[in-house]
Amino acid sequence: MTIQLPVTPSFRLDGRRALVTGAGGGLGLAASTALASAGATVTLCDFNADGVGRVADTMREAGLAVETLVLDVTDLDAVRGAIFSAPAFNVFVNNAGTNRPGPFVEASPDNFDLMMNLNVRAAYFTAQAVAQRMIAAGIAGSIINMSSQMGHVGSAGRSLYCATKWAMEGFSRCMALELAEHQIRVNTLCPTFIETPMTKPFFENAEFKKDVLSRIKLGRLGKVEDLMAPIVFLASDASALMTGSALMLDGGWTAD
Repeated sequence: MTIQLPVTPSFRLDGRRALVTGAGGGLGLAASTALASAGATVTLCDFNADGVGRVADTMREAGLAVETLVLDVTDLDAVRGAIFSAPAFNVFVNNAGTNRPGPFVEASPDNFDLMMNLNVRAAYFTAQAVAQRMIAAGIAGSIINMSSQMGHVGSAGRSLYCATKWAMEGFSRCMALELAEHQIRVNTLCPTFIETPMTKPFFENAEFKKDVLSRIKLGRLGKVEDLMAPIVFLASDASALMTGSALMLDGGWTAD
């Protein structure tokens, strides 16, 4: 009797179009490189024209297929115009975001508004436009909202950041429920502290770094490379039955 062996779903993204916001460096650069290396044509979206241009040139030199979109994602009209004037994307990495850490009792309305505007309002409505474009084109897709372990726990000095990422976790689950009928999957990626240009100044504080490492059970900070395979997994058919989930990349921080 012949045994029919199952076939592992492909992690390849050949023929698919991907959009990554905040693609000029850090996590966005890693996401873009990972998706393009898996065969996708990636649109690098960033407000910094020079920075994203240099990234695009470097990726093209490596034989990767990329386009650029210079855009401030807080300009919702510009976002909708750009998304609806282009072919629908199959994959969206909703990565643009920022952090202004500080004590709760010292948080300012300006920092509150800045972080809510970028991390929540812009992320929400950019994802909405991408999903609307997918639905109009009748294509299935994967939306990956770049969240954080801080969307699942609290942390001293990060009340604003936690507020934005808990909000993202909430709207991501609602998106997953509503978009499932269109075969559009929505998941969050939740890293711990990753070494990037944005986080580097934090770790110049030896006491802070010691505290962070004591909470990461694997005993090290994350690297951007730690996110690359999980991003391809969430974008590809390898995660075809996964939606409404949070993929933790926290070294065990939230396990206890």
